[in-house]
Amino acid sequence: MTELQKPPGDDRNVRWQWPAIHPEAYKYLAISSAAAILFLWLGWDIIAWPIIGLTIWIAAFFRDPARVTPTDDDLIIAPADGLVTLIRDVPPPVEMAGPDGLGDELMCRVSIFMSVFDVHINRAPMGGTIREVIYISGKFVNADLDKASEDNERQHILLETRSGTRIGFTQIAGLVARRIVPFVKPGDMVVAGQRIGLIRFGSRVDVYLPAGTAPSVALGQKTVAGETIIAKIGDDTRAFGVSQ
Repeated sequence: MTELQKPPGDDRNVRWQWPAIHPEAYKYLAISSAAAILFLWLGWDIIAWPIIGLTIWIAAFFRDPARVTPTDDDLIIAPADGLVTLIRDVPPPVEMAGPDGLGDELMCRVSIFMSVFDVHINRAPMGGTIREVIYISGKFVNADLDKASEDNERQHILLETRSGTRIGFTQIAGLVARRIVPFVKPGDMVVAGQRIGLIRFGSRVDVYLPAGTAPSVALGQKTVAGETIIAKIGDDTRAFGVSQ
């Protein structure tokens, strides 16, 4: 590539930065910090130091790093950091099925499991308009299990792109998670990679790929929310991986 062909910004030096902490953490940090200070003041170090460790973990859990999102309108981007634990052809959830939703045909579901050590800010897989945000109360079984998609507390989000493509994704609470926090509502316009919510504390996100679209991630692969490409609209070439 010649000097004239270089895209703008190629010569900039990108440096690592400490990730921000999402405001959702502030109340937990205030409580744990106050408790640690109190026990240190009382001289109860054996209790204070574990609480200090908990405070550090809370800050790490709610970290909100910047992400660089590919700008191709046909790309479906991972909505969550985590491990691809399930890839399966399933009917769409009844709450998002039908002619005004995802239809009634089988579609590929990609499940991303977030451990308590992953970033828990969820992001929009594509740009478009939020058509539905549907909250469903339920159980808190292990989010790594297939039945969590139907049994657990969850929140469905139906998004429609500018081209009319509809894509659904679901935030699922797990064993430890007890709270799904949405950042969007029906009618909101979002861009791919935009922050749309979070789940406390360890859970899962399911993505329902449109017909004729196969996942470009493999079972066991780690994804990065807002960055990892999990599929391309209309590309039915399925990816397979090798553990090594």
